[in-house]
Amino acid sequence: MYNPKLMRDIQKLGFAVLDLNLYLDTHPDDKKALSDYNAIQCQYEKKREMYEMNVGPLVNFGMSPSKYPWQWLEGPWPWEHE
Repeated sequence: MYNPKLMRDIQKLGFAVLDLNLYLDTHPDDKKALSDYNAIQCQYEKKREMYEMNVGPLVNFGMSPSKYPWQWLEGPWPWEHE
């Protein structure tokens, strides 16, 4: 069942981990930023897995396992929920 709070949490964590990823590209020796990145990435992965177990695949390109039959084509798409 779709959970809008879970989706919002995934979006927030995804933004934060991407932002830290970009920061670390130019500040690779920042231990605090790397620690924050690893912690947030772990939270993101747990929330994403929770979403996928209850709703369906969220991302493609080898990041999401699929049940049989191939779920990526099944709707609704993550952005189609209201």
